[in-house]
Amino acid sequence: MLCVNVELQERRYPILIGSGLLQNEQNYPVKQGDRVMIVTNPTVAQFYLESVMTALQKRGAVTEYVLIPDGEKYKTLESLNLIFTALLKANHGRDTTIIALGGGVIGDVAGFAAASYQRGVRLIQIPTTLLSQVDSSVGGKTAVNHELGKNMIGAFYQPSMVLIDTLTLNTLPKREVNAGLAEVIKYGAILDNEFFVWLEKHVDDLVALKQDILQHCVARCCRIKADVVARDETEKGDRALLNLGHTFGHAIETHLGYGNWLHGEAVSTGMMVAAVLSEELGHLSLADVSRLEKLLARANLPTVSPDTMQPEDYLPHMMRDKKVLAGKLRLVLLKSLGQAYVATNTDHTLVLNAIRRCTQTD
Repeated sequence: MLCVNVELQERRYPILIGSGLLQNEQNYPVKQGDRVMIVTNPTVAQFYLESVMTALQKRGAVTEYVLIPDGEKYKTLESLNLIFTALLKANHGRDTTIIALGGGVIGDVAGFAAASYQRGVRLIQIPTTLLSQVDSSVGGKTAVNHELGKNMIGAFYQPSMVLIDTLTLNTLPKREVNAGLAEVIKYGAILDNEFFVWLEKHVDDLVALKQDILQHCVARCCRIKADVVARDETEKGDRALLNLGHTFGHAIETHLGYGNWLHGEAVSTGMMVAAVLSEELGHLSLADVSRLEKLLARANLPTVSPDTMQPEDYLPHMMRDKKVLAGKLRLVLLKSLGQAYVATNTDHTLVLNAIRRCTQTD
């Protein structure tokens, strides 16, 4: 088992990474009489809910669960209210623990519930998708979507621990695994050229879910993110770099309707647009743009815009993005592979041109 610590002074917490961790009751920081509400969805519940409840009960915890519908389109205030209703009906107090068992949607909605219920209760993240294991479960971002924008209603709220069992990826659809690899590749592109080179060597093993390679990869991503979060918990500086491709990607998700493209798929195309824009601005070489494109393609990820979306469709969504400040678009771009920066007020003509270069052609 590997352990990565997120260092936030008095709120320091561990990320445990390994295989078969869910069944071991020793991995759960609960004691006799503790009350626990597990938040999950029907898809995840059929595989893992019983194992997690059994492990918690061996520790003496009183366990209950609430199911919310599966899918990005259910990352809503309505789903959040389902959790609040379950907690209130069962008379859960401020000393309860919420466990988020599932992918990024579950982690975000359950995390926001934990941040809000009685002004904050303990949260444990158990991510079961690659995307949530390497990204969304770590760092305390929680939110729900609004029809006008993704992740517009939420809070920064750190878990007390993250428990990552990489065997859960064996029950994940291949498309979901591939979508998670977009966030993996992002880490190499923004902050770690050595990791990017490692991914070029091992991406096929990751697609094949080779456990030792997978655990090394997840731990590396968690260390990178933990380091960034420790420096900038609420995204006022370096943490913004983690949004490479996300402003373009969120525009795709919002325009198409949540869930039609997976988050990682949208981020993949968004990273390509950002790379092309970086090249147009004279930073990234065409050779490095090509390296990124080839790596994303090997992970079976899209590198061009959806065929139902025009370049002009992007900017209205992008200007509502939460990263816009004082009416100015902020984009994460690349000086080189492994070195990202935040660009402010980039010329919209250049942005549109980069989108056009990444638009599907017949």
